[in-house]
Amino acid sequence: MEAFTNILNQIDSVMYYPILIIVMAIAGIYFTILTKGVQIRMLPESIRLLKEPPKDGSGVSSLQAMLVSTASRVGTGNIVGVSTAICLGGPGACFWMWVMCIIGASSAFIESTLAQIYKRKTDDGECYGGPAYYIERALHAPVLAVIFCIFLIATYAVGFNLLCSYNLQSTFAAYSFYNEKTTPLIVGALLAVLTAYCLLGGGKRIVKLTSIIVPVMGVSYVIISFIVILFNIKHIPSMFVMIFKDAFDFKSIFGGIAGSCMVYGIKRGLYSNEAGVGSAPNASASAKVTHPAKQGLVQFLSVYIDTLLLCTATALMCLSSGVERSEAVSGAPYVQNAISTVFGSIGPLFITVAMVLFAFTTLLGNLYYVDNALAFLNHKKMPSEKFLKIFHMGCAVIVFLGAIIPMNAAWAAADITMGGMTLINLPSCMILGKVAIDTLKDYEKQKKEGKDPVFNAKDIGLNEAELDFWK
Repeated sequence: MEAFTNILNQIDSVMYYPILIIVMAIAGIYFTILTKGVQIRMLPESIRLLKEPPKDGSGVSSLQAMLVSTASRVGTGNIVGVSTAICLGGPGACFWMWVMCIIGASSAFIESTLAQIYKRKTDDGECYGGPAYYIERALHAPVLAVIFCIFLIATYAVGFNLLCSYNLQSTFAAYSFYNEKTTPLIVGALLAVLTAYCLLGGGKRIVKLTSIIVPVMGVSYVIISFIVILFNIKHIPSMFVMIFKDAFDFKSIFGGIAGSCMVYGIKRGLYSNEAGVGSAPNASASAKVTHPAKQGLVQFLSVYIDTLLLCTATALMCLSSGVERSEAVSGAPYVQNAISTVFGSIGPLFITVAMVLFAFTTLLGNLYYVDNALAFLNHKKMPSEKFLKIFHMGCAVIVFLGAIIPMNAAWAAADITMGGMTLINLPSCMILGKVAIDTLKDYEKQKKEGKDPVFNAKDIGLNEAELDFWK
């Protein structure tokens, strides 16, 4: 296992530096320039759109689709990922998370808008889609679309679920009853059984469940974090000095870049908000809206909620508390130590509850995406019920295994599979970027004319034969 983990870590290091960092930065800056900073200048409009009902009064709304993607984004990474980045990379990792969040939000707009344009229609009029569909239809690259789906399944059914399960069981290390041999086995088994049971509810049940849990758990976590920050408010100025000083310590960064705050901030930020990875478009395509740009605008809000709100809450709570940060406490223990400075023994318990909720919604959101990829590979039809039951049992086994594998192996596996998705999706989005940008211009033009924008593919010169909607 140690040798296997070392191989994973080597692949992980090369994939993120220099390859992924360069691709993500170029794509984010490229989209930000061409959209004139859509993720900043149209933020009020994106918030307004959350209140819009589905196009025909039924089906999945923009808000529901956004909450499904947020369920996958908002997870154990918001607690454990941030903690790991700070403990192993340094406090400057927070700054690089913020930078990549703002830049990456433009990529989130592009990918979700493309997913809406090229979404497919079911026999009963519902819609579905994602990167595999715009890669196949717009790029005319069916083989690449298949490869993307394979990476997506590897990421969300294996990599992320291994890590999610590990992160959850690690929170129990703070309790006296924790036993390194038996506790992970028990936690993994319980989580696997619960996940398998809930998967029987299907996609609509996932949408309904996450739309209730995500806001509650997110708001509660932010409130608790804010209380801790208020108790340590005198440390806030020095904390920000520490963050920016470490973020711009380029001598230290370039002296060991693979383990620097910049790389850790980018890696953990990407793991948490998934901007440009190609996951959220699978949920975005299910929304019924009058214009594709509406879903793109709503979707980048999810990136902000994840990183600027939840990840920042974790970072500021931990750093302002002044508790020791080191490799030994990286992950849940660092966060639990920070919150216990104000709430005592109740603090670690709250983190455990939050991690249970975050892990639960993450696992369900992940497998919602996987079902979409399986349908693509099965000639655009969901596999048989028998196959899905066997597959979901396999996913439950993965959840169990995640609780008992080493931390480094869990993180590396998730990073590598996610990196593969991103390296296919972002270049595809850059090639197809003009379509999404022209769609945004059409939306803004209609808004200036005082209309509720309605999209027609021919208005921006698209081939209607390639589309199921927008004719």
